[in-house]
Amino acid sequence: MKTTDKEKAPHSDPLVLARESELMQSGMTGQAKHGKPWKVLVVDDEDEIHVVTRLALQDFEFASRSLQLISAYSRAEAEAVLEENPDIALILLDVVMETEHSGLDLARFIREELKNRFVRIVLRTGQPGQAPEHKVITGYDINDYKEKTELTRQKLFTTVYTSLSSYRDLVALDGNRRGLVKVIEASAKIFELRAMETFAEGVLEQLTSLLYLDQDAMVIMSSGLAADKENEDFMIVAAIGRFREFVGRSLRTAAHKEVLDRINEGLKRKGSRFGEDYYVGYYQTESGVEHVLYVSANSPITVPDRNLIELFAHNVAIAHENARLFSECK
Repeated sequence: MKTTDKEKAPHSDPLVLARESELMQSGMTGQAKHGKPWKVLVVDDEDEIHVVTRLALQDFEFASRSLQLISAYSRAEAEAVLEENPDIALILLDVVMETEHSGLDLARFIREELKNRFVRIVLRTGQPGQAPEHKVITGYDINDYKEKTELTRQKLFTTVYTSLSSYRDLVALDGNRRGLVKVIEASAKIFELRAMETFAEGVLEQLTSLLYLDQDAMVIMSSGLAADKENEDFMIVAAIGRFREFVGRSLRTAAHKEVLDRINEGLKRKGSRFGEDYYVGYYQTESGVEHVLYVSANSPITVPDRNLIELFAHNVAIAHENARLFSECK
């Protein structure tokens, strides 16, 4: 039998109930302020748990991104949601639902069948004796274990904050690893144009993951910039994020006007330019070939990050120049 409100021990800063309509009017709509919201799945068969969780986290923000709370009331519902949303960052999971171990079965499904090792799983139980903490943590790859009676508003905030931080780091490290694999695979044919595109794309993924950027970046190579500006053409040679589909196309037909204006400003100055949430890098090789790197971020770019971005852009420009020279020598 689950713990009732009357049985809960008193705590400071309690989670106060509110009607669902009030919560929707309060702004908890899942819209991100500066980027895509973090997806958090709440799995519990008690409706009041979903209500108080939404109320407690309605103003939550981490890394300039808000929350999108998704509700599931059974193991089956949760499995369906997880299969449709592989980017869920955190699960607040009840133990006892359809059965006394539905939550633990779901945790095993996530780790063993979905092979999802990134999502953070926080078990919330009203009956701690039914699922001993040590056994659960070690046997089901659970990341945290909380009794519902101890989760005040502040403790829930802390739990969600630290969980999202861990999730972000894990995803970034994996993106860095995947980017490095691409660089290694491309290095064997480093002087072939196609391999260079793979190389540049791989380093873009590595860079944006390492710096927690938002995976929107592209390297643009242009020649003949001394010509009339109206006749200039910029070709996208590597891209990730929202620009990925535009590789090989003209910049002016692919990029948004705001992005194009930022890049043109960098070309006009013939130098690098940092904005609040973006970077335009300009480099010219000895042969006169000009390169542009555009990277967008979902948070301010720090000085150390700027140095790393500029070093990256410089190295990619040199690599493309070497590839071009090799191609001319064939």
